Amino acid sequence: MNTAIKVLLLALPLTFATGLAQANNSAEGRWRQIDPDTGRAKSIVEIRRTSNGTLNGRIVELLNPSRPNPVCDKCEDDRKNQPITGMEIIRGMRADGAGKWKGGKILKPDEGKVYNSKMALIEGGRKLEVSGCIAFICKTQVWERL
Repeated sequence: MNTAIKVLLLALPLTFATGLAQANNSAEGRWRQIDPDTGRAKSIVEIRRTSNGTLNGRIVELLNPSRPNPVCDKCEDDRKNQPITGMEIIRGMRADGAGKWKGGKILKPDEGKVYNSKMALIEGGRKLEVSGCIAFICKTQVWERL
């Protein structure tokens, strides 16, 4: 076999593995939101990087909603009475070191409340620890990467 072809064949798996490692260092992508009280999946959230470098996330699918086509009737901001599917629930997360973000806000649509938020990749980027906080009291969920 030609030497150039051998080098290419050896380099492809390394390139692929490096790409996966880089993807797992980012919170960008789709996540299954797990309810910590029931252990059941509630929704699929897609997190994307904005033009200013922050991360935002929106619900792309509700899993087993309590009512058809629910809206955020308890919200008090621009999301009031808007459909929860498609709703941006994470806003303004800024990088805080490798695999960590802070300084953003997260909305809990069923309460209509907005909390200070932070996120951290865990388990090699396969899971995302998402916290909503008031003062020093935080509630944390662990989401699974899809």
